[in-house]
Amino acid sequence: MSNFLKYSILALIFIFIGLVAGFKIKGSLAGGTGLPADGGLKKIQQALYFIDKNYVEKPDQSELIEDAVEGIMDELDPHSIYIPAKELSPINEEMEGGFDGIGVQFNILEDTIYIETPLAGGPSEKVGIMSGDRIVEVDGKLVAGIKINNTDVYKYLKGPKGSKVKLGIKRRGHKELLEFTVTRDRIPLNSVDYAYMIAPQIGYIGITRFAETTYDEFRAALIMLKKQGMEKLLLDLRGNPGGYMQMAYRIADEFLPAGKTIVSTEGRIADYKNKYNATSTLNLFENGPLVVLLDYGSASASEIVAGAVQDHDRGLIVGIRSFGKGLVAIQEDFEDGSAIRVVIAKYYTPSGRCIQKPYDKTEEEYQKDFLERYESGELFDESKISFPDSLKYKTGSGRTVYGGGGIYPDVFVANDTSGGSRYLINLRLNNVFQRFAVDYVDSHPSLTDKYKESIDFVKGFTVSSSMVQEFIDFAKEREVPFNEYQFNRSKAIIVNQMKAFIGRKMFSDDGFYPVLHQRDRVIQRAIKLMPVAKKLEENGELDISLKEY
Repeated sequence: MSNFLKYSILALIFIFIGLVAGFKIKGSLAGGTGLPADGGLKKIQQALYFIDKNYVEKPDQSELIEDAVEGIMDELDPHSIYIPAKELSPINEEMEGGFDGIGVQFNILEDTIYIETPLAGGPSEKVGIMSGDRIVEVDGKLVAGIKINNTDVYKYLKGPKGSKVKLGIKRRGHKELLEFTVTRDRIPLNSVDYAYMIAPQIGYIGITRFAETTYDEFRAALIMLKKQGMEKLLLDLRGNPGGYMQMAYRIADEFLPAGKTIVSTEGRIADYKNKYNATSTLNLFENGPLVVLLDYGSASASEIVAGAVQDHDRGLIVGIRSFGKGLVAIQEDFEDGSAIRVVIAKYYTPSGRCIQKPYDKTEEEYQKDFLERYESGELFDESKISFPDSLKYKTGSGRTVYGGGGIYPDVFVANDTSGGSRYLINLRLNNVFQRFAVDYVDSHPSLTDKYKESIDFVKGFTVSSSMVQEFIDFAKEREVPFNEYQFNRSKAIIVNQMKAFIGRKMFSDDGFYPVLHQRDRVIQRAIKLMPVAKKLEENGELDISLKEY
């Protein structure tokens, strides 16, 4: 494996570890020290005082305290963490399901804030801001051509609900800047990424996190799809790092009859030893073929849902082994705005499997687990996975499933990596797909007349050879030199993403995800596996003869 790929993978691992560390039960432990005054606390206080009075240079007491708390947390497990005040607010926003702002999806293209889409019903849409608009000024201050980054954009556009911001907008076809005054409002952060009828009778729901609003979003999506004739469900939890346990419990409850165990917790303290069973009140989809998609990025709450579905033979798990994080954490907030999250229990599936993978290694070894799985070939070849007999468990119908951390799929389907290339990576790193789509749609206004609805675009639009050449030339101008061998290797992916991003520019997500899913190997296999899911639901048996569907 090249160093470039290895370091890229490691970078993703460190980002992901930070995400899954946020998994928690809402609420906080009671305050108080619980330690004798003449014990450890007195020792820490004495050390800080001694350093403050005698160190050769005047120390920063606040930094010393921050480092001390971090040092304490480092001695625990990899998911008990200290969160500085400056990092806590964005994390809480992710979990609370919203923030105050102007309500747009944006990207930075050509050193300019480009509006991909104003959120439906949001403050920007209400005043007339449109997809394709470019924000040039904010409250009279130039924000284009100044090497602006995402953090800067958030500072300019986010603010308290009810506050106003004046935007100078450059819109194609208008010589002068257009001025809009936007009143900021509460903006939801949706965790149901997308939901639609992906095939006749088959609904698709993708969930990106388990936040405060996730269950309500999921239920609304289920109701919508059932009205459209859904009888089979494809639930995509790939890349979902988890979140609130309550949301996972309620979603799993929709699939299972009353009395069935969904998950149990085991901790040192009696209050954290609990069993959570399905009820009779949440039952929107207790019957019907169900397929759940997992990958290495699926963790915590995602694994609770998948484990309950698998152990009760309720649905088919498809993909690769999940991350393996089954720890209950609870948060204690400090007066300075920082917080600690401490693991208080572990999760177990209905069959008794511990979701958490072992962490009796160094933190560095723990974080390199994915790299080890990559290098062993496990992510691409099911035969590389070892199943120890000591970790065998039984589902409700007697099928064998395995513990040891994470959820192993019933049907192994890896992502197709055969079309990868450095040329494709460079196109993505330089936002060439997004930039080309904006330019192409703006310069072809007849597209909106030809394709009135997203479904017409998805079915009827094709990328011509002349468009491909135009794209190659466009990429060259954006400092992505052409490589014929690598282009041919990635051509199918490149053409698919060209169409997808043009679709997003024209129809938002309705023109984006249905196009991407056409080339998603795992999704397409899952659709074909619906007969297997149906037989599994009916008799609790995994019909091997159907696995080649």
